[in-house]
Amino acid sequence: MASQCPDTRQSADRLRPVNRIVVNILLDGVLAALSAPLARWLADPHGGLLHPLWFLAGGAITLVISGLPFRVPLQYWRFSGVGDLLGIAGASIASAVLFALGLHLTGFPIPSPTFPVIHALVLLVLMGGVRIVYRLAHRRPSRYEASSQVILIGADVSADLFIRAMERDPAPRFRVTGILTQGRQQAGRRIHGIPILGHVQAIDEILERVIADGGAPERLVVTDTDFRGQNLAEVMRVAERHAIMVQRTPVLTDLTPADRLELRPLAIEDLLNRPQVELDHMGMAALLGGRTVMVTGAGGSIGSELARQIAQYAPARLMLLDHGEFALWQVDLDLSERAPKIRREVILADVRDRDRIEQVCALYRPELIFHAAALKHVPMVEANPCEGVLTNVVGTRIVADAAARNGTRAMVMISTDKAVNPSSLMGASKRAAEMYCQALDVEARTGGRADAMRCVTVRFGNVLGSTGSVVPLFRRQLEHGGPLTVTHPDMQRYFMTVPEAVGLVLQASVRGTIRPREGSGTDTLLREGGIFVLDMGKPVKIVDLARQMIRLAGLRPDEDVPIRFTGLRPGEKLFEELFHGREAPVPTDHPGLKMATPRMVDRRDVGAVIDRLEAACHGGDTARILALIEGLVPEFAHNPSGDARDNLAGRTDAERTMTT
Repeated sequence: MASQCPDTRQSADRLRPVNRIVVNILLDGVLAALSAPLARWLADPHGGLLHPLWFLAGGAITLVISGLPFRVPLQYWRFSGVGDLLGIAGASIASAVLFALGLHLTGFPIPSPTFPVIHALVLLVLMGGVRIVYRLAHRRPSRYEASSQVILIGADVSADLFIRAMERDPAPRFRVTGILTQGRQQAGRRIHGIPILGHVQAIDEILERVIADGGAPERLVVTDTDFRGQNLAEVMRVAERHAIMVQRTPVLTDLTPADRLELRPLAIEDLLNRPQVELDHMGMAALLGGRTVMVTGAGGSIGSELARQIAQYAPARLMLLDHGEFALWQVDLDLSERAPKIRREVILADVRDRDRIEQVCALYRPELIFHAAALKHVPMVEANPCEGVLTNVVGTRIVADAAARNGTRAMVMISTDKAVNPSSLMGASKRAAEMYCQALDVEARTGGRADAMRCVTVRFGNVLGSTGSVVPLFRRQLEHGGPLTVTHPDMQRYFMTVPEAVGLVLQASVRGTIRPREGSGTDTLLREGGIFVLDMGKPVKIVDLARQMIRLAGLRPDEDVPIRFTGLRPGEKLFEELFHGREAPVPTDHPGLKMATPRMVDRRDVGAVIDRLEAACHGGDTARILALIEGLVPEFAHNPSGDARDNLAGRTDAERTMTT
C-alpha cells in the first residue's frame, strides 16, 4: 500500500488543474444561466423573469462557447487582474451576440433592441464581480493587525509589486503605512489605498511628521533594485537617527505564488555610488569567442570571476591554472554548473615553475592569457619577501615569456593601486611586474612583427568581498559580536565590486588588443607602454565602511558594536593612489577606463634586474632583494614598521591633485 502512495499523489497532482478548470466552467455556467433571464427582465420588465426556462441553458452554453477563445476557464480567480477582466468583457460581448443570434434563428423575439447590450453588461458585472469579491476575500486585512508597520522606498511600480506580493503571502508580517517614491509630483496619491508620502529626498522631514502623528514605522523597505549609492546612504543615515531598520526586498518578479515574502538586509555593495557602465559586449565576444583562453590564479576572487565572465562569451577552451588544489576544484565545479558546454582544462601549476609553465603553453598554445596569479596580502609578503617577489615578479616574467614563445596573441596582467608610490614590498613587486610587461608590450607594438604578443596591464584598487579584503573580515567580526578592527581612523581605499572590476578588465583587454583608431590618444599611449587604470570613483574611509556595515546589520556603531583602532600593519599606507605623480591620467573612449602616461624602461635592463632578484630570492638574501627593488622602483618608500604617515606629504599641489 505504501508503495502506491507516490503514484496516487502524482495522479492527484495531474488532476488538480483539470478539476480547477471544470469548477471554473461550472461556476461561470451558473452565473451565465442566471444572467440570461435577469437581462431579459431588465430589458423587458413586463415580460417575466423565468419565462421561458430554456434561457438558463442557453445563457450557460453560449458563455462556455464564447469563453474558450478568451481562456476564461483557465483564469486563476485569486490573482485576477485587468487582463482577466478584459477577457471576461470579450467573452461577455461574444456570448450576448451569440445568444441574440440564437434567439433570432429560432424565431424567438428579442425582448428589446437593447437586450444584447444589457445581457453583456450583466454577464460582465456578475462574472467580474464574483472574481473581485473572491480576490478581496483572500486579502484578509484582519491579519495585518499584529503586523509590523513599514514604509516602502522606491518607484511606484516596485511598490505595487511588493504590495501585491504581500497580499499573496499566507502569513504576512508587514503592514504598509506609506510609500516614498522617486517621482516629484506623486505626493498625496495612493497605491492600493496606501498614501504616497512624498519624495525620498525629503525622508527626514517626512519621518519626523509620521512619528509625530504616532505612526512610527519599524522599518524602511527598499523595493527598487536600482536604488543604491549616495541616496541609499542618506536613507541609512536618517534611519539610524530615528532607530529604524532598513531592509531590501528580494527580486519581486522572481517570486512565485507559493513563496513567502522575506525581506533581506542591505549589502554593502548597495552603498557604492557607482553608475552602471555600458560594456562593449560585441568586442568581448569578438576577442574571446572561439579562442583558447587561460586564466592564471583561477582559484582567486579575481581569477574565478574572470573565468565565469569569459565563459559567457563561448571560448573554444578555457584553461584554469592555479597552484591551490581546493580553490581550483571550486571554480571548476562552479563552471561545470554555470557553463557545462564550455570545454575546460584544469591545470595544477605554479607560475614560478618555469618548466611547467613552458610545458603548459607549448601543449595548449593559449591565444589569450589573463594573468591574475599573485600574492596580494601586504603583511604576508612583508613577512615572506622571497615568496612575494618570486610569484609577483619572476612568475609574471615566466608566464609572459612562455606565452610570447608559444604564439599567444595577448596577455593581460592584473595589477594594483598599491604599485603606485609603493610603501610595501607587495606593491613594489607589482610595479616591477608592470615595468616588465610595459617594456614587453612596447617591443611588440614597435618591432614591426604583426604576430608579436600584446601585453596589456590593467591597474585597479580594492574589490569588495575578495579573499583577504576588509569586508569579509568585518562580517566575521560582526558574527562574533565585534569589535570591528580598523587600522587607522584616516585609512581610506578605493573600492569596486568584483564583477564590475572584471567586466572593466575585459573591456580594457578589448581596447588594448584590438588596435584603436590610428592617431588617437589611446593608440599613442599603448605604443609607449601606457597602463589601463579602472575608474574607481572616490576613495572610501575604512572606518566609515565599518560603521555602515554595523548599521546594515541593524546595530548601532560604538553602542552595540565597538570599533577598535589597531595601528597600521607593516607595509600599509593611509592613502592608496591610482596614478604616480608623473603618470598624468588620460581619458579613453570608454567612461570606465583611463590610461596612465607611461614611465618606460628598457626590457633588457628590467630583465637583468629580475635575474638578480631571482638569484637573491633563491639565496634567501632579503637585504639584496630590497636593494634591487629600490633601484628598479625609485619611488619605493618602504614602510616595514607600519608608521602612520601621510603618503602625499612632501609632494607639490599638482602631484597631490593628480594622484587623487
